[in-house]
Amino acid sequence: MIRTAKSRWTGVVLVCGKCSKKIDGGFGDDGRTSLAKALRQRAGKGRKATHGVIETKCLKLCPKRAVAVVDAACPERWLVVDAGESIDAVAVRIGMLPAGQA
Repeated sequence: MIRTAKSRWTGVVLVCGKCSKKIDGGFGDDGRTSLAKALRQRAGKGRKATHGVIETKCLKLCPKRAVAVVDAACPERWLVVDAGESIDAVAVRIGMLPAGQA
């Protein structure tokens, strides 16, 4: 038997864990927070979040001093987010925040 669980997610974002580990954080106010953690804080907790943020092993893009991100709504267009980029700017780009709210 397959059962379902309710969720408030309106989208899913994949964040490369290997890229995040290589730059050792790089996001947030102090520059020590990982991109996935910062996006999770922005989206909310667990199934009640607006977006699901999934940290993968490696997306095999491997940009220098940046993190590879895939918005599941647009899988044909991957994002390369430089360390230190504003979390609000990333959230707007992946549809987590409306454009005027950042």
